[in-house]
Amino acid sequence: MSPVPARTAHDISSRALAWLHANREYGALSSLPRADLTHDDQSYKAVAETSLAASLVLRDGVAGTTELTLARELLDFGWEQLGDGALLYERLLRHPLKTDPLETYAHFARSGYRHELLEGLLAHTVTLRATHASELHPNRRLAVANAARISGYDHGAGASDWASLTRATWLGSLPEPWHIDWLTGYAVTHTVFHLTDWGRMPAGLPADIVGYLDRWLPMWTDIWAEASQWDLMAELMIVGSCLPEPFAEAEDWQRLAELQHADGMVPHDDAPVDDDPAQRFEDHQHTTIVAVVAGTLALGRTLGDNLSQDGGHVPDDPGQSVG
Repeated sequence: MSPVPARTAHDISSRALAWLHANREYGALSSLPRADLTHDDQSYKAVAETSLAASLVLRDGVAGTTELTLARELLDFGWEQLGDGALLYERLLRHPLKTDPLETYAHFARSGYRHELLEGLLAHTVTLRATHASELHPNRRLAVANAARISGYDHGAGASDWASLTRATWLGSLPEPWHIDWLTGYAVTHTVFHLTDWGRMPAGLPADIVGYLDRWLPMWTDIWAEASQWDLMAELMIVGSCLPEPFAEAEDWQRLAELQHADGMVPHDDAPVDDDPAQRFEDHQHTTIVAVVAGTLALGRTLGDNLSQDGGHVPDDPGQSVG
Protein backbone atom coordinates (compact mmCIF):
# COMPACT_ATOMS: atom_id res chain seq x y z
CA MET A 1 0.00 0.00 0.00
CA SER A 2 1.29 3.45 -0.86
CA PRO A 3 1.56 6.33 1.65
CA VAL A 4 -1.44 8.18 0.19
CA PRO A 5 -4.01 5.41 0.94
CA ALA A 6 -2.50 5.03 4.41
CA ARG A 7 -3.19 8.68 5.26
CA THR A 8 -6.64 8.53 3.69
CA ALA A 9 -7.49 5.28 5.47
CA HIS A 10 -6.53 6.80 8.82
CA ASP A 11 -8.67 9.88 8.24
CA ILE A 12 -11.71 7.88 7.09
CA SER A 13 -11.52 5.55 10.08
CA SER A 14 -11.00 8.37 12.56
CA ARG A 15 -13.97 10.41 11.34
CA ALA A 16 -16.22 7.34 11.14
CA LEU A 17 -15.31 6.29 14.68
CA ALA A 18 -16.09 9.78 15.97
CA TRP A 19 -19.54 9.64 14.31
CA LEU A 20 -20.32 6.27 15.88
CA HIS A 21 -19.29 7.62 19.27
CA ALA A 22 -21.33 10.82 18.91
CA ASN A 23 -24.43 8.87 17.84
CA ARG A 24 -24.07 5.80 20.08
CA GLU A 25 -27.25 6.56 22.06
CA TYR A 26 -29.33 5.79 18.96
CA GLY A 27 -28.27 2.18 19.40
CA ALA A 28 -29.10 2.08 23.11
CA LEU A 29 -31.23 -0.78 24.42
CA SER A 30 -32.77 0.83 27.50
CA SER A 31 -36.13 1.52 25.83
CA LEU A 32 -36.70 -2.10 24.77
CA PRO A 33 -38.47 -4.72 26.92
CA ARG A 34 -36.05 -7.27 28.36
CA ALA A 35 -38.01 -10.14 26.81
CA ASP A 36 -37.49 -8.65 23.35
CA LEU A 37 -33.75 -8.35 23.91
CA THR A 38 -33.42 -12.02 24.73
CA HIS A 39 -35.59 -13.10 21.82
CA ASP A 40 -34.48 -11.00 18.84
CA ASP A 41 -30.80 -10.67 18.01
CA GLN A 42 -31.56 -7.72 15.69
CA SER A 43 -32.47 -5.61 18.72
CA TYR A 44 -28.85 -5.37 19.84
CA LYS A 45 -27.14 -5.74 16.47
CA ALA A 46 -26.05 -2.08 16.43
CA VAL A 47 -24.29 -2.50 19.77
CA ALA A 48 -22.63 -5.74 18.68
CA GLU A 49 -21.36 -4.38 15.37
CA THR A 50 -20.09 -1.14 16.86
CA SER A 51 -18.29 -3.15 19.53
CA LEU A 52 -16.62 -5.26 16.84
CA ALA A 53 -15.19 -2.15 15.19
CA ALA A 54 -14.05 -0.69 18.51
CA SER A 55 -12.39 -3.96 19.53
CA LEU A 56 -10.36 -3.99 16.30
CA VAL A 57 -9.24 -0.40 16.83
CA LEU A 58 -7.92 -1.40 20.25
CA ARG A 59 -6.47 -4.69 19.00
CA ASP A 60 -4.43 -3.16 16.20
CA GLY A 61 -3.38 -0.13 18.25
CA VAL A 62 -2.45 1.98 15.22
CA ALA A 63 -4.92 4.80 15.86
CA GLY A 64 -4.13 7.96 17.76
CA THR A 65 -4.79 8.51 21.45
CA THR A 66 -8.14 10.15 20.78
CA GLU A 67 -9.34 7.24 18.65
CA LEU A 68 -8.21 4.68 21.22
CA THR A 69 -10.13 6.54 23.90
CA LEU A 70 -13.29 6.68 21.76
CA ALA A 71 -13.00 2.96 21.00
CA ARG A 72 -12.70 2.08 24.69
CA GLU A 73 -15.69 4.28 25.53
CA LEU A 74 -17.75 2.61 22.80
CA LEU A 75 -16.91 -0.80 24.25
CA ASP A 76 -17.77 0.40 27.75
CA PHE A 77 -21.08 1.69 26.41
CA GLY A 78 -21.85 -1.56 24.63
CA TRP A 79 -20.94 -3.66 27.66
CA GLU A 80 -23.20 -1.51 29.83
CA GLN A 81 -26.04 -1.89 27.33
CA LEU A 82 -25.63 -5.66 27.54
CA GLY A 83 -25.88 -5.58 31.32
CA ASP A 84 -22.15 -6.26 31.67
CA GLY A 85 -22.74 -9.50 29.76
CA ALA A 86 -25.89 -10.60 31.62
CA LEU A 87 -28.10 -10.16 28.55
CA LEU A 88 -25.89 -12.51 26.52
CA TYR A 89 -25.98 -15.05 29.35
CA GLU A 90 -29.80 -14.90 29.56
CA ARG A 91 -30.14 -15.21 25.80
CA LEU A 92 -27.88 -18.26 25.56
CA LEU A 93 -29.61 -19.84 28.56
CA ARG A 94 -33.04 -19.43 26.92
CA HIS A 95 -31.91 -20.18 23.36
CA PRO A 96 -28.93 -22.59 23.56
CA LEU A 97 -28.69 -23.02 19.78
CA LYS A 98 -28.30 -19.31 19.11
CA THR A 99 -24.78 -18.31 18.08
CA ASP A 100 -24.94 -14.54 18.57
CA PRO A 101 -24.17 -14.61 22.32
CA LEU A 102 -20.78 -16.21 21.62
CA GLU A 103 -20.13 -14.06 18.56
CA THR A 104 -20.97 -10.85 20.43
CA TYR A 105 -19.06 -11.85 23.54
CA ALA A 106 -15.93 -12.43 21.44
CA HIS A 107 -15.64 -8.69 20.69
CA PHE A 108 -15.58 -7.92 24.40
CA ALA A 109 -13.47 -10.90 25.46
CA ARG A 110 -10.87 -9.76 22.93
CA SER A 111 -10.72 -6.47 24.78
CA GLY A 112 -10.61 -7.79 28.34
CA TYR A 113 -14.28 -7.86 29.37
CA ARG A 114 -15.47 -11.05 31.10
CA HIS A 115 -18.68 -12.56 32.48
CA GLU A 116 -18.14 -15.60 34.68
CA LEU A 117 -21.57 -17.22 34.32
CA LEU A 118 -21.59 -16.77 30.55
CA GLU A 119 -18.15 -18.29 30.25
CA GLY A 120 -19.25 -21.33 32.23
CA LEU A 121 -22.31 -21.75 30.01
CA LEU A 122 -20.25 -21.32 26.83
CA ALA A 123 -17.73 -23.88 28.02
CA HIS A 124 -20.61 -26.36 28.26
CA THR A 125 -22.54 -25.53 25.08
CA VAL A 126 -19.53 -25.59 22.73
CA THR A 127 -19.01 -29.30 23.56
CA LEU A 128 -22.55 -30.36 22.68
CA ARG A 129 -23.37 -32.27 19.49
CA ALA A 130 -26.53 -30.16 19.17
CA THR A 131 -24.45 -26.99 19.00
CA HIS A 132 -22.29 -28.23 16.14
CA ALA A 133 -25.24 -29.75 14.30
CA SER A 134 -27.11 -26.44 14.05
CA GLU A 135 -28.19 -25.59 10.52
CA LEU A 136 -25.99 -22.66 9.52
CA HIS A 137 -24.69 -21.29 6.24
CA PRO A 138 -21.03 -22.28 5.70
CA ASN A 139 -19.64 -18.77 6.22
CA ARG A 140 -21.70 -18.52 9.41
CA ARG A 141 -20.02 -21.67 10.72
CA LEU A 142 -16.71 -19.90 10.21
CA ALA A 143 -18.04 -16.92 12.18
CA VAL A 144 -18.85 -19.15 15.15
CA ALA A 145 -15.52 -20.97 14.88
CA ASN A 146 -13.61 -17.70 14.91
CA ALA A 147 -15.62 -16.38 17.86
CA ALA A 148 -14.72 -19.57 19.74
CA ARG A 149 -11.08 -19.10 18.78
CA ILE A 150 -11.04 -15.50 20.02
CA SER A 151 -12.78 -16.37 23.28
CA GLY A 152 -10.72 -19.47 23.99
CA TYR A 153 -13.37 -22.14 23.32
CA ASP A 154 -11.85 -23.72 20.20
CA HIS A 155 -10.35 -26.74 21.95
CA GLY A 156 -11.35 -30.27 22.93
CA ALA A 157 -14.20 -32.21 21.35
CA GLY A 158 -15.72 -29.08 19.88
CA ALA A 159 -12.58 -27.96 18.05
CA SER A 160 -13.23 -26.79 14.49
CA ASP A 161 -11.99 -28.44 11.33
CA TRP A 162 -10.94 -25.25 9.54
CA ALA A 163 -10.10 -26.95 6.26
CA SER A 164 -13.52 -28.57 5.95
CA LEU A 165 -15.30 -25.41 7.02
CA THR A 166 -13.38 -23.42 4.41
CA ARG A 167 -14.12 -25.75 1.51
CA ALA A 168 -17.82 -25.78 2.33
CA THR A 169 -18.08 -22.07 1.50
CA TRP A 170 -18.73 -20.52 -1.89
CA LEU A 171 -15.27 -18.97 -1.89
CA GLY A 172 -13.65 -22.24 -0.84
CA SER A 173 -14.98 -23.88 -4.00
CA LEU A 174 -13.21 -21.32 -6.22
CA PRO A 175 -16.33 -20.96 -8.38
CA GLU A 176 -16.78 -19.09 -11.63
CA PRO A 177 -16.28 -15.51 -10.41
CA TRP A 178 -18.79 -13.95 -12.81
CA HIS A 179 -21.60 -15.82 -11.03
CA ILE A 180 -21.16 -13.85 -7.82
CA ASP A 181 -24.22 -11.89 -6.70
CA TRP A 182 -24.85 -9.28 -4.02
CA LEU A 183 -25.61 -11.70 -1.18
CA THR A 184 -22.77 -14.03 -2.16
CA GLY A 185 -20.44 -11.04 -2.16
CA TYR A 186 -21.11 -10.55 1.54
CA ALA A 187 -20.58 -14.27 2.14
CA VAL A 188 -17.20 -14.02 0.42
CA THR A 189 -16.09 -11.07 2.53
CA HIS A 190 -17.09 -12.73 5.78
CA THR A 191 -15.41 -15.99 4.83
CA VAL A 192 -12.16 -14.03 4.58
CA PHE A 193 -12.80 -12.03 7.74
CA HIS A 194 -13.31 -15.13 9.86
CA LEU A 195 -10.53 -17.24 8.35
CA THR A 196 -8.04 -14.46 9.04
CA ASP A 197 -9.67 -13.15 12.24
CA TRP A 198 -10.18 -9.78 10.61
CA GLY A 199 -6.69 -9.57 9.14
CA ARG A 200 -4.80 -10.78 12.21
CA MET A 201 -3.90 -14.11 10.57
CA PRO A 202 -3.46 -13.63 6.79
CA ALA A 203 -1.90 -17.09 6.61
CA GLY A 204 -5.32 -18.50 7.46
CA LEU A 205 -6.23 -18.16 3.78
CA PRO A 206 -5.22 -21.20 1.70
CA ALA A 207 -2.86 -20.40 -1.18
CA ASP A 208 -5.37 -21.21 -3.92
CA ILE A 209 -7.95 -18.88 -2.39
CA VAL A 210 -5.32 -16.14 -2.13
CA GLY A 211 -4.54 -16.53 -5.83
CA TYR A 212 -8.25 -16.45 -6.68
CA LEU A 213 -8.80 -13.26 -4.67
CA ASP A 214 -5.68 -11.62 -6.06
CA ARG A 215 -7.19 -12.02 -9.51
CA TRP A 216 -10.85 -11.23 -8.96
CA LEU A 217 -11.06 -8.91 -5.93
CA PRO A 218 -10.18 -5.75 -7.91
CA MET A 219 -12.91 -6.50 -10.45
CA TRP A 220 -15.54 -7.21 -7.81
CA THR A 221 -14.67 -3.99 -5.98
CA ASP A 222 -15.06 -2.01 -9.19
CA ILE A 223 -18.39 -3.69 -9.99
CA TRP A 224 -20.03 -2.76 -6.69
CA ALA A 225 -18.51 0.69 -6.74
CA GLU A 226 -20.07 1.19 -10.18
CA ALA A 227 -23.40 -0.06 -8.78
CA SER A 228 -23.11 2.47 -5.91
CA GLN A 229 -23.22 -0.31 -3.30
CA TRP A 230 -20.77 1.45 -1.01
CA ASP A 231 -21.28 -0.94 1.90
CA LEU A 232 -20.20 -4.02 -0.05
CA MET A 233 -17.50 -2.06 -1.85
CA ALA A 234 -15.96 -1.11 1.51
CA GLU A 235 -16.22 -4.69 2.79
CA LEU A 236 -14.31 -5.87 -0.27
CA MET A 237 -11.65 -3.25 0.54
CA ILE A 238 -11.32 -4.89 3.96
CA VAL A 239 -10.71 -8.21 2.20
CA GLY A 240 -7.75 -6.60 0.47
CA SER A 241 -6.21 -5.82 3.86
CA CYS A 242 -6.64 -9.44 4.97
CA LEU A 243 -4.53 -10.91 2.16
CA PRO A 244 -0.95 -12.06 2.83
CA GLU A 245 0.18 -9.34 0.43
CA PRO A 246 -2.31 -6.54 1.15
CA PHE A 247 -4.09 -5.15 -1.87
CA ALA A 248 -5.28 -1.56 -2.11
CA GLU A 249 -6.07 0.90 -4.87
CA ALA A 250 -5.58 4.59 -4.15
CA GLU A 251 -8.68 5.29 -6.26
CA ASP A 252 -10.84 3.10 -4.01
CA TRP A 253 -9.75 4.98 -0.91
CA GLN A 254 -10.20 8.34 -2.57
CA ARG A 255 -13.73 7.34 -3.60
CA LEU A 256 -14.57 6.28 -0.06
CA ALA A 257 -13.17 9.54 1.32
CA GLU A 258 -15.30 11.56 -1.08
CA LEU A 259 -18.42 9.58 -0.13
CA GLN A 260 -17.93 10.20 3.59
CA HIS A 261 -20.01 13.06 4.99
CA ALA A 262 -18.40 15.90 6.90
CA ASP A 263 -19.59 14.48 10.22
CA GLY A 264 -17.96 11.09 9.51
CA MET A 265 -21.03 9.11 8.42
CA VAL A 266 -20.56 6.90 5.33
CA PRO A 267 -23.71 6.25 3.26
CA HIS A 268 -24.84 2.73 2.43
CA ASP A 269 -25.59 3.50 -1.22
CA ASP A 270 -26.55 6.41 -3.46
CA ALA A 271 -30.10 6.76 -2.10
CA PRO A 272 -30.96 10.13 -0.51
CA VAL A 273 -29.83 10.44 3.11
CA ASP A 274 -32.57 11.21 5.64
CA ASP A 275 -32.08 14.35 7.74
CA ASP A 276 -33.43 12.73 10.91
CA PRO A 277 -30.45 11.72 13.08
CA ALA A 278 -32.08 8.51 14.33
CA GLN A 279 -32.95 7.42 10.81
CA ARG A 280 -29.48 8.31 9.57
CA PHE A 281 -28.04 6.06 12.27
CA GLU A 282 -30.34 3.17 11.40
CA ASP A 283 -29.69 3.46 7.67
CA HIS A 284 -25.95 4.09 7.64
CA GLN A 285 -24.48 2.83 10.89
CA HIS A 286 -23.33 -0.43 9.31
CA THR A 287 -21.43 1.21 6.47
CA THR A 288 -19.80 3.63 8.88
CA ILE A 289 -18.68 0.66 10.99
CA VAL A 290 -17.28 -0.95 7.84
CA ALA A 291 -15.34 2.26 7.19
CA VAL A 292 -13.81 2.13 10.67
CA VAL A 293 -12.73 -1.47 10.16
CA ALA A 294 -11.46 -0.84 6.63
CA GLY A 295 -9.30 2.09 7.67
CA THR A 296 -8.05 0.37 10.82
CA LEU A 297 -6.97 -2.85 9.09
CA ALA A 298 -5.43 -1.03 6.13
CA LEU A 299 -3.36 1.18 8.38
CA GLY A 300 -2.42 -1.75 10.59
CA ARG A 301 -1.14 -3.78 7.65
CA THR A 302 0.73 -0.76 6.31
CA LEU A 303 2.49 -0.11 9.59
CA GLY A 304 3.14 -3.83 10.06
CA ASP A 305 4.81 -4.10 6.67
CA ASN A 306 6.78 -0.94 7.40
CA LEU A 307 8.01 -2.36 10.70
CA SER A 308 9.36 -5.44 8.92
CA GLN A 309 11.30 -3.22 6.51
CA ASP A 310 12.69 -0.40 8.66
CA GLY A 311 13.74 -2.20 11.83
CA GLY A 312 10.77 -1.31 14.01
CA HIS A 313 10.21 2.43 13.65
CA VAL A 314 6.61 3.53 14.07
CA PRO A 315 5.72 7.05 12.86
CA ASP A 316 4.59 9.38 15.65
CA ASP A 317 1.45 10.28 13.67
CA PRO A 318 -0.24 7.39 11.83
CA GLY A 319 -1.73 9.95 9.48
CA GLN A 320 1.67 10.89 8.16
CA SER A 321 3.43 9.17 5.25
CA VAL A 322 4.41 5.58 5.81
CA GLY A 323 7.14 3.82 3.88
